[in-house]
Amino acid sequence: MASRAKTLIASDNIDQSILMLRGHKVLLDSTLAALYGVQTKVLVQAVKRNQSRFPADFMFRLDNHEVMNLRSQIVTSNRGGRRYLPFAFTEQGVAMLSSVLRSRQAIAVNIEIMRAFVRLRGMIATNKELARKLDELERKVAAHDESISGLIFAIRELASPPPAKPKRRIGFVVD
Repeated sequence: MASRAKTLIASDNIDQSILMLRGHKVLLDSTLAALYGVQTKVLVQAVKRNQSRFPADFMFRLDNHEVMNLRSQIVTSNRGGRRYLPFAFTEQGVAMLSSVLRSRQAIAVNIEIMRAFVRLRGMIATNKELARKLDELERKVAAHDESISGLIFAIRELASPPPAKPKRRIGFVVD
């Protein structure tokens, strides 16, 4: 029962950890290491020992610009941390990791990661299909009834992500 709860927690973390870099949905080596319960350097060493299993479309190293961009998005400090640029693993690279890391936890986490990628693809496909159907409906109805066009507009607004809320300042406010 405890492993099932751990898996569900990992599943939520995985969905939020998938990043879009260079046109690919990826997971960073540090995120994968935390999910697998190993140190990042252990994961990287295992990958380097099996480099032939990880071609460029399975895994790539981030460049300085990408790291700085991620750092500014995540708001982490420059002090401490890593000496080397992180690796990003695509869905195929994560699947290949299961053959390199063979612990029970690695297998369970890998299954959840694959499910997260499938869920993400499903959400993207659903939104594209909904947008296509709304476009088609709007073209048919636009000439006939303006109130239905308003309804379609409202559905589009509900389907789009909410706007970012301004952050509330923390601390004392001086007039």
